[in-house]
Amino acid sequence: MDNNLLSAIETNWYGFVASIFVFAILFLLARKRIGFGTRVLIGLGIGLIAGIFFQYFDLETKAISTFGSIYVSLIRMLVIPLVFVLVLNSISSLTNLEYLRKIGIKTFAWFLGTTGIASIIGLSVALLFNPGQGIQQDVPADFAAREIPTFSQVILDLVPSNPVNEAATGKVVPLLIFAIFLAVAIIKIGSKKPEAVKPVRDLIESLTLILHQVVKFIIRLTPYGVFALIAGITARYGWETLQELGSVIITSYVAMIIHFVLIFGGLVLLVAKVNPIRFFRKVYPTITVAFTTRSSYATLPVNLEVITKRLHVSPRIASFIAPLGASVNFNACGGIWPAIAAVFTAQVFGIDLNWTDYITLVLVSIISSIGVAGVPGPAVISTTVVLTALGLPLEGIAIVAGVEALIDMGRTAVNATGTAVTALLVANSEGEFDREAFNSNDDDDILLSTV
Repeated sequence: MDNNLLSAIETNWYGFVASIFVFAILFLLARKRIGFGTRVLIGLGIGLIAGIFFQYFDLETKAISTFGSIYVSLIRMLVIPLVFVLVLNSISSLTNLEYLRKIGIKTFAWFLGTTGIASIIGLSVALLFNPGQGIQQDVPADFAAREIPTFSQVILDLVPSNPVNEAATGKVVPLLIFAIFLAVAIIKIGSKKPEAVKPVRDLIESLTLILHQVVKFIIRLTPYGVFALIAGITARYGWETLQELGSVIITSYVAMIIHFVLIFGGLVLLVAKVNPIRFFRKVYPTITVAFTTRSSYATLPVNLEVITKRLHVSPRIASFIAPLGASVNFNACGGIWPAIAAVFTAQVFGIDLNWTDYITLVLVSIISSIGVAGVPGPAVISTTVVLTALGLPLEGIAIVAGVEALIDMGRTAVNATGTAVTALLVANSEGEFDREAFNSNDDDDILLSTV
């Protein structure tokens, strides 16, 4: 019987050695007090070079990818307790339920409004670039379209029935709703009998501090995790895949860059009245982690630190909006991508779309971005809903599956950044944004000066 450990070492030893070598470099940079953000970018750059090298020589990247998977697993470990405790802490600290209603309305207005704009941008860029013209691709034989949840099922999935089971299965939205119920109950009882809820408030505050410390421990691994993740992804996709569907990739990233610069940058400049260049420089840890992990939930701990420590938004605003954004804010997955996928599918199958279809596309994108909250694979579900509403073949989803992961990197970065933008806008409107601290240059590496 073969020894699986020896076999793994024999086939992956170069990936293991390369990872240890790069980790040693990043560790030495940390010891020399090189900034956290700089080390993340160095890890990203080395990962790109290593991935290209491994792909060119057809070398096994399982060892490197395993390190990346460990990082993602550790950071996902925090999601459920972090969402529950932070939402509980941020809402229960309020003394006025009217304030909760006000920031809730503003948050959803920005989430849905920017998603609608994102859909228009995706549609416009797709019509300009024509990503589906001249593409001849066969639909994979094993393709099976994902079933769209019924409206009643969507509602039932959002309502918590067994919080313990939902926490165990990673259902964030029902747990978030359960935390809101508990927090509102604490506020109501606390207004009449403060002494009755004081022990609970103290426990929640202690748990919040402890979780923040755990977040710091895991964020220290970000430069290493970014290297491993980007190396594995780069090595996986060769030039052949990129050439076949390169127009779809280019169209998607052009639309996402436009949304980044014009919409996010414009809102930050005109509404929050802060320098957008400074804003993007401060949120680039969020952008980098979201880009490499492809998970809004995995990015949540980093995004929360960025919003509070680098953007200087008050913790109670950040603790409410950041978990909510990771669950329901889909500027790219629910706005940009379904629009591009719809135009691509229509062009590949020779179906003409008119202005009525375009209006339907934008409206359905906004509505579906609400409906897929808490559903795994929100981009696929949103796209399925849009294609179905327009009467387009669902096989279009299968055709672009080969580059889905590459596009998803940018989509996740847009989603996570959009949450940071919303947190800044809401905090600014409520007077809970420290503008003076934001404009300071001495906190560029405050995420985590202790790392």
